[in-house]
Amino acid sequence: MEIKEEILKEMHNHYGHDDTNKIVRRALNNHKISEIVREKAHSSSLLNNFSLNIETLPVTEQKASGRCWIFAGCNVLREAICKKYNLENFELSENYLAFYDKLEKCNYIMEALIELKDRDSDDRERYHLLTRGIEDGGQWDLFVNIINKYGIVPKSVMEETFQSSNTNEINKLINRKLRQFNARILNSKENLEYLKSLYLEDIYRILCDCFGMPPQKFNFEYTDKDKKYHIIKDITPKEFYEKYTDVDVNDYVSIINAPTKDKPFDKTYTVKYVGNVIEGNKVLYLNLAIEDFKKLIIKQLEAKEVVWFGCDCSKDASRMDGIYDDKSFNYNDTFKTDFYMTKEEMLENGESSMNHAMVITGVNLDEGKATKWKIENSWGDKIANKGYFIASDSWFDKYVYQAVINKKYLTKEQLNELKLKPVELKPWDPMGTLA
Repeated sequence: MEIKEEILKEMHNHYGHDDTNKIVRRALNNHKISEIVREKAHSSSLLNNFSLNIETLPVTEQKASGRCWIFAGCNVLREAICKKYNLENFELSENYLAFYDKLEKCNYIMEALIELKDRDSDDRERYHLLTRGIEDGGQWDLFVNIINKYGIVPKSVMEETFQSSNTNEINKLINRKLRQFNARILNSKENLEYLKSLYLEDIYRILCDCFGMPPQKFNFEYTDKDKKYHIIKDITPKEFYEKYTDVDVNDYVSIINAPTKDKPFDKTYTVKYVGNVIEGNKVLYLNLAIEDFKKLIIKQLEAKEVVWFGCDCSKDASRMDGIYDDKSFNYNDTFKTDFYMTKEEMLENGESSMNHAMVITGVNLDEGKATKWKIENSWGDKIANKGYFIASDSWFDKYVYQAVINKKYLTKEQLNELKLKPVELKPWDPMGTLA
């Protein structure tokens, strides 16, 4: 049905005769919506005090890149490294891991494009791969795959470059090469594996140009808190991870809270075409009800272990104040309408999905129930509480989708479920988004 003139007149009159609309309009004409709807009085309940607080290192900064999942993973590992070597501060090279993640993702996508080359031109899976391409984003299992294959290095060994910190242009160029590769293999009689090797060599060269050459061996040189100098000479990145780091990333599993009808709780899931290292692990999720989900997170925090997690960081947030709280942003009163959606509705209708990974370093418990959470971000120390954020528990329930937990904290039933074949979700499922 068309919008008729009498309907427009009626809406115009209704709006014009309500004087409160004038006040709202003046405010919104001159300020951001998030500033107008913000109720700071409610945020005052989110003070930086926690009954369970793990002292952690200063925040890192991913800059203009989407490598939060790598930064969050490295922030988990460096805490153990600092304790092991009695360090004041330490950072792993996120650039090193991102280099190999991009190289492996390119190989992964080219292999998939070869498999799909005889499909119809409008095939949805191939279109999905070509439009998505390689991204900065990733998942915990992708982090594990890169470390298992390539190890880790200190940041001093492979530092950031302008391109590693500002990835928009390089991502576009690499994705153009992938689309060029697909155009070339369609109806081609060339040796496709040989052709792929030529493209991989081009991509490797581009990555070296932009991110630097990844080290084959290095010296781990440091001064501890007692001002004692140490050096471990001539070690490989894999040796540094396997011999000199106490954390085994393979001991951890991803739990999710996705309350949609197609994903029953207490079952495992994977997502087609979400991967990087072909011979590595597939993405694996154990879907849990929110209370079971939080129970495992708290159990790990109580053991003084921080928690990698994924969320929708774009909702009900103040970047400068470091607040994540749905109750502090009142859109309903300002616009005189209801914006409420359940978590299930948001997932199923494209309103929300995971887009950022951070680290949980504390929680406030009142009679065993969480009231707020302390979060280590990777957006630098010039915002929030020196880069640390506070999330209300109600925001956590709505917008947190994933956490990484040591398997030793899972129940026997949950461990048994991990042994079963997971349900494979479609590539465009909301749980296939990358942090």
